[in-house]
Amino acid sequence: MPEARAMILAAGRGERMRPLTDDRPKPLLEAGGRPLIEHHLERLRDAGYREIVVNLAHLGHMIREHLNDGSRLGLSITYSDEGEALETGGGILRALPLLGDAPFLVINGDIWCDHPLTPPVFAEGDLAHLVLVDNPVHNPAGDFHLVDRRVCAHGEPRLTFSGIGWYRAELFEGCEPGRFPLAPLLRQAMADDRVSGEHHFGGWLDVGTPQRLAALDRMLRGA
Repeated sequence: MPEARAMILAAGRGERMRPLTDDRPKPLLEAGGRPLIEHHLERLRDAGYREIVVNLAHLGHMIREHLNDGSRLGLSITYSDEGEALETGGGILRALPLLGDAPFLVINGDIWCDHPLTPPVFAEGDLAHLVLVDNPVHNPAGDFHLVDRRVCAHGEPRLTFSGIGWYRAELFEGCEPGRFPLAPLLRQAMADDRVSGEHHFGGWLDVGTPQRLAALDRMLRGA
């Protein structure tokens, strides 16, 4: 069985983080004395991943210079340069040649989560497996409904997509290169009952604003 690979989404501009992201890419903002992206990389390494893809756009050269080839962290890092950010769907599609044939993990660069990142067992025909969490204050309506480990676009109660998911390359069949979101592809796969999921009850934070970054920093330093 081919070794699973992982991708960290690190190309976004981080508008809600300004002015912190005016001269530093969001993944290099620090919490607990370390850049956000290093928290991800260490957790990925501990979960058994060794080959990591990082997509780059806004100030991406700074991420490349900081991480280099990943050997300092015991990893092999490859970069997918986008020039101008392609959104989640377009970014993953561009990186597919680097992600291998097995289902691969994609994790948002601007979250913190203590999920163990253990790869799920994909049922035949499934295209994605999503990690869902309780709805935070800033997303009270949630995103998706979870029932019997199947994810639905409609239904109650709703949970929030954590920004952690495993995908098959087939999810992107027929997509044209360029800028496009991931959500419509997932909703179509859900309509076809091809998306599994799980409810993660542990720690999770969308580090989307300076206030949430400061909260995470306090939490990690306190821990």
